[in-house]
Amino acid sequence: MAQTPAPAPPPAPFVTHQLGPNLYWISGGGGNSGVIIGKKGVIVIDAKTTLAGGKELLDDIAKITPKPVTTVIETHSDSDHIIGVSAFPKGVAIIATENTKKEEEAARAAGRSALPADYLPTQVLSKNQQILKIDGVRLDLFHWAPAHTSGDLVVYLPADKVVFTGDLISPEQPDPIIHPEKNGSSEGWITSMTAMASLNSDRFVPGHGEVQTKAAIKKGLDAAKAKREKIKALVAQGKSLDEIRVAVGDPPARGRIITFTEVVYRELTKKS
Repeated sequence: MAQTPAPAPPPAPFVTHQLGPNLYWISGGGGNSGVIIGKKGVIVIDAKTTLAGGKELLDDIAKITPKPVTTVIETHSDSDHIIGVSAFPKGVAIIATENTKKEEEAARAAGRSALPADYLPTQVLSKNQQILKIDGVRLDLFHWAPAHTSGDLVVYLPADKVVFTGDLISPEQPDPIIHPEKNGSSEGWITSMTAMASLNSDRFVPGHGEVQTKAAIKKGLDAAKAKREKIKALVAQGKSLDEIRVAVGDPPARGRIITFTEVVYRELTKKS
């Protein structure tokens, strides 16, 4: 007799966490979102997974401040961080890297995205580092290298010493998550994490999970660097991917997400 599959767990509820007098992050509903209250409006970092999630995010922001959302900053193109922006007011400024916009356009063209065309990024960053002042708030925006995706953007608020990392940090996962189909790179991830760890902060808000300390960031970076070097040595010995997976104690693959070990192996052997 066939067993009835277990029901899917209910989605995590939205929870608002305060980081400073005018700074918050909201968990639940997909990727974490940052909320920065400026002089006249609100800046949001990442906007949840769905239209309904975006609406709920706006409702939660309204409980914090009556000021309108005027700006959205996207840390990368993954749908669980951007689709909710379609619930935001028309004409909201949407800031992202050039490659993030390209990835969003490609996903829409291939029919893989529910993002409306009028909610694509409106302000594209082409520099690797840019300092913006939005509504009286200074934001330092960094893109060091292709890492999780080709267009990762890190948001640093020097006044609060808080960093929003997007999915460069995945504390709920044993290894970094790299999307090679979006031209992500394990070597670029190490470059990006090394630079991010040098920022003057001890509070790093990841794309998913709880706020991390600098010590935790460095520990994860060191572990990934060591694992990559071990994989590199095994590739040089002619070991197969399956042999390497066993040797490094690879965790099981998560759905369609390629493991860090396979990403590194593909990079080092130039296999697509």
